[in-house]
Amino acid sequence: MHFALTEEQQMIVDTTRAFVANELYPHEDEIERTGKLRPELRDELKAKAMEAGLYAANMPEEVGGAGLDTLTWILYEKELGRANYALHWTCVGRPSNILMACEDDQRETYLLPAVRGERADCLAMTEPDYGSDLRGMKTFAKTDGDDFVINGVKHFISHAEEADFVVLFAATGEEETSRGPKKLITAFLVDVGHPGFTVRDGYANVSHRGYNNSILEFDNCRVPKTAILGELHKGFDVANEWLGATRLQVAATSIARAERALEHAVQWAVDRKQFGQQIGKFQGVSFKLADMAMELKAAELLTLEAAWKFDQGTVTDGDMAMAKLKATEMLAMVADEAIQIHGGMGLMSELPLERIWRDARVERIWEGTSEIQRHIISRGLLRPLGG
Repeated sequence: MHFALTEEQQMIVDTTRAFVANELYPHEDEIERTGKLRPELRDELKAKAMEAGLYAANMPEEVGGAGLDTLTWILYEKELGRANYALHWTCVGRPSNILMACEDDQRETYLLPAVRGERADCLAMTEPDYGSDLRGMKTFAKTDGDDFVINGVKHFISHAEEADFVVLFAATGEEETSRGPKKLITAFLVDVGHPGFTVRDGYANVSHRGYNNSILEFDNCRVPKTAILGELHKGFDVANEWLGATRLQVAATSIARAERALEHAVQWAVDRKQFGQQIGKFQGVSFKLADMAMELKAAELLTLEAAWKFDQGTVTDGDMAMAKLKATEMLAMVADEAIQIHGGMGLMSELPLERIWRDARVERIWEGTSEIQRHIISRGLLRPLGG
């Protein structure tokens, strides 16, 4: 097995890392202090990202993106993930790959403007009473002539306040299964500001300041049948085809922040002296560093292997679940131990560690909780044997 990066991959890693260090890091303190990303700063950094060729790098060349394969894209995401989430996600846009399901006029209205940075998207699945139970969603789109009338509420919708349109998942019917009735789900493209569609402020939260969540309300929101993304009742098919690697994206950004925390911890272990010697010479510290490095490497290898297998067409749900689970739980451990090594200084805002520690908490929840990932992994083990 060959582990070395290609010349192109190394160039992408170096370019992205330099952009993060030179353009994003300097603004982290402002975002953490204010909890907001100023529109003028967003536009300035967005223009620089486009100039550097980093915008929409996840999208195929045929629609104007960089056309990165999954492994290279994950390497790119890992470098971006070192920075504050609001800065790297909002300013270095990666339109959702689900937009590749756009057809006919949808391409000119949604897909291509998103790739060019003229419009921004967000995904709306989660509801107040139904988090991981997507089949239980109450938001319903009822047919009325040539239209659908949508009613319901979505919450925890990331960066909706920055979005121009939403990819909405709503129930459009029901079918009988051996386990009882099951909702049929359809994906819709709905413009922000469309009559009957309101975006409200979400909840104050501990993780990822400046990268906010919103509540979306649909009150007799009427959309034409041409708003369907993909096919009627096939919303999950569209999602499964285009959104599978998002768990690897979460894993990659988690690894990046763990690397940053470990770097600070190693440097502190060298610089800080107690009882007449560097604290790194004490096993209580040096063994922590060893465990942090080992867990980080394991998570990275799982993630890169899954990305490579994705490109080979051999990846399984279990592969991606393992990567996401390991990386997010590793990040929590590394962030916590980095603070422990720093002592009280680790909790001060002068260092990024307390932010990394806070931000780490949500990673084990969104894009499928740790419990969901364990369910996916165990199901893959048991089902072939009839379990």
